Amino acid sequence: MCQDCGCNSRVGEIGIHADTHTHHHEHYHHHEHSDNGHRTVAIAQSILEKNDRLAERNRGYFLSRGILALNVLSSPGSGKTAFIERTLTDLGNRIPAAVIVGDLATDNDAQRLRRSGSPVVQITTGNVCHLEADMVARAMQEINLDGVKLLIVENVGNLVCPAAYDLGEDLRVALLSVTEGEDKPLKYPTLYKTADVVIINKIDIAEAVGFDRELAIATIKRIAPQATIWDISARTGAGMAPWYRFLEEQIEQKRSPIMT
Repeated sequence: MCQDCGCNSRVGEIGIHADTHTHHHEHYHHHEHSDNGHRTVAIAQSILEKNDRLAERNRGYFLSRGILALNVLSSPGSGKTAFIERTLTDLGNRIPAAVIVGDLATDNDAQRLRRSGSPVVQITTGNVCHLEADMVARAMQEINLDGVKLLIVENVGNLVCPAAYDLGEDLRVALLSVTEGEDKPLKYPTLYKTADVVIINKIDIAEAVGFDRELAIATIKRIAPQATIWDISARTGAGMAPWYRFLEEQIEQKRSPIMT
């Protein structure tokens, strides 16, 4: 995990960029003082404990505002941005939404998603290969969440490190592209085991790439029996309607206790 790749040291700069182009930068430095390797594990545990506390704070904030928060995760190229863009565009004014986008570099995805009319904030992580709860909390300060019912967090494209970090989300949504193969959940079980929803994307080209849908679904159910599964095409919109109905139901459930 992050203690192996080194990204939990957060050396460098993390930028949060809103529509107004306000910039907030913080520098994080970590120094190793151990020869036996045990110090790295202790630091990783400490970081996760702190993250979990901040995630609970985020979760309480979402609850108080009646906002359904999604953490969308996948490998690069699976179609996360296209999936989110299609969701925002099709739902329109039915579900007022906001987006937080995480990428190592560039704000290309954020610019693309802003075309939907929803407020979007970009987190540029530099060398950090995942988002953390405090990054999300700081990004939320750049969004006017009045009236927002749905907050979508597009995590950094990575199937390993993001799985370890709770952002305070209500639902963890994992995407699997048909071009990645049916066994991806077996290779990266931690991510899929923690998923509430698994989206099989690019189903419109499944036959062309020899994707075995039944095998993929069986594999997902084996690793993530708790997950709701849909196969969709973000490009064509095929199969998206059940996803939208699910979101509307989840939002209603989230808001009902507050409104009564």
